[in-house]
Amino acid sequence: MVCMVNDEFMGKKQLAVPLDGKIYYGCCENCKERIPKDENVRYAIDPHTGSKVDKAKAYIVLIGNEGQVAYFEHQNNYKLFLKQNKVL
Repeated sequence: MVCMVNDEFMGKKQLAVPLDGKIYYGCCENCKERIPKDENVRYAIDPHTGSKVDKAKAYIVLIGNEGQVAYFEHQNNYKLFLKQNKVL
């Protein structure tokens, strides 16, 4: 339900884009075409570690009130991020 190009929760199933044995998701045909061509839309930075994260393998969480998402390397990084930022 996440468009990985716009980094937003869209509230409905997205278009699957298989690439290199992984699956990415986009909300429209433009996103579907962009994912294989633009490596920048396939990766994000883990807010906890600052590491580059492949969105197809990431632990994705909803942040903010506008449907924005964040990508973590794994669930534990997300939990540590919450703890360190006193969000819990």
